[in-house]
Amino acid sequence: MSDFLKNEVKFVPLSSRANGQIFDLTEEVRTFLAEIGVEKGLVTVSGVGSTLGITTMEYEPGLVQDIPELMQKLIPEGSYHHDMTWHDGNGHSHLRSALLGTSQTFPVVEGEVILGTWQQIVLIDFDNKPRKRQVVLHYLGE
Repeated sequence: MSDFLKNEVKFVPLSSRANGQIFDLTEEVRTFLAEIGVEKGLVTVSGVGSTLGITTMEYEPGLVQDIPELMQKLIPEGSYHHDMTWHDGNGHSHLRSALLGTSQTFPVVEGEVILGTWQQIVLIDFDNKPRKRQVVLHYLGE
């Protein structure tokens, strides 16, 4: 590793309709890496909030429908202790977020994020009402 270590951050705002809306972040990540001129390292994609998830998937219409349907089967909308405490009806959103996680880290080689042919980086908004979201892209490397 060289003596020069890059540590770069970019904040990406999103407006979400909620209820399982999925955002493809892949090009945003690639653009960020190109803008900062990187060689090799790690890029972390973090969603700010406790009712969203960051993961990878093949971003295609079938899976864009399948994933929210799967989450509804795994953690259906309903009455959770969170809902009884806060009366906001989004207990399921917090549980889905906790299951999926709110960040992912990816290797970067020769300036490119390493992903499979059909693999995209996505944010899924699990909340039950529209929200202003923020994604943090953080690069550390050469």
